[in-house]
Amino acid sequence: MVTILTGLAEAGTLFLVGAGLTLIFGSLRLINVAHGSFYMYSAFVVSTVVGASSSELHFWGALIIAPLVIAALGVLVEVTVMRRLYRREHLSQMLATFGLFYVFADLGLLIWGSSDRTVSAAPSVAGSLSVFGQSFPKYSVVIIVVALAVGFVMFALLRFTTLGWKIRAAVEDNELLASTGVNVSRIYLFVFTFGALLAGIAGAIAAPQISISAGLDQSILIDAFIISVIGGLGSISGAAVAAVLIGLVDAFGARYLPPLAPISVYVVMIVVLVVRPSGIFGRAGTGD
Repeated sequence: MVTILTGLAEAGTLFLVGAGLTLIFGSLRLINVAHGSFYMYSAFVVSTVVGASSSELHFWGALIIAPLVIAALGVLVEVTVMRRLYRREHLSQMLATFGLFYVFADLGLLIWGSSDRTVSAAPSVAGSLSVFGQSFPKYSVVIIVVALAVGFVMFALLRFTTLGWKIRAAVEDNELLASTGVNVSRIYLFVFTFGALLAGIAGAIAAPQISISAGLDQSILIDAFIISVIGGLGSISGAAVAAVLIGLVDAFGARYLPPLAPISVYVVMIVVLVVRPSGIFGRAGTGD
């Protein structure tokens, strides 16, 4: 049971960062290589706000402030760079966002340095719970709850609101949508900012469980791409299923087959792509 919960906690973070990446691709047809930078910056912001204190106020305040800072950064990036790339081919988009990735990496080193940082969880969520006689970190429960809440909000937003309808309409035919008087540029700005916010939430809630350092953007970007590819590019539901699958495979691999655990995720991705090249929920040319 504890292994399953450990896998679900890992899946929570993977889903948030992978959902942001796949939402941006599905809606904007933009491959954002700099997405991992949002995750890393959010974790660094949490470490800065919390500092050496582990007080409740600093901790929970940091978990709110960091995603908002990243969302503001997302607005800046979309307005100054991304909206000029929407009509470009994917290779041009990747090269441009690769450039952003390295710019953000160097700025991160300049601001926060190269030393590893750690964040202590607030006293109320530190320590462990007893689950069937085994200990399970309290904070992992927080990650699972936050991921479920955000996933529900995303589903409701995209399925049951006018804004969600406009986003899906923009995916299908943005010129037709614009002819109805809808400001498509604002829809794109919202989608990109929301994707950055999701990466910011992921980085913030993961901060107490990881070593925060330069290079964090690379590792999480690989995980986010794996989640997006397995689930199907553009599919939020696929990202959720893929995150749970990868989280459980990683948790069970680490517990029962430690030597093979590092490659188990890639084996799953290869198997999925061989059986279903477009991913579990993938459908070329559509979002979720």
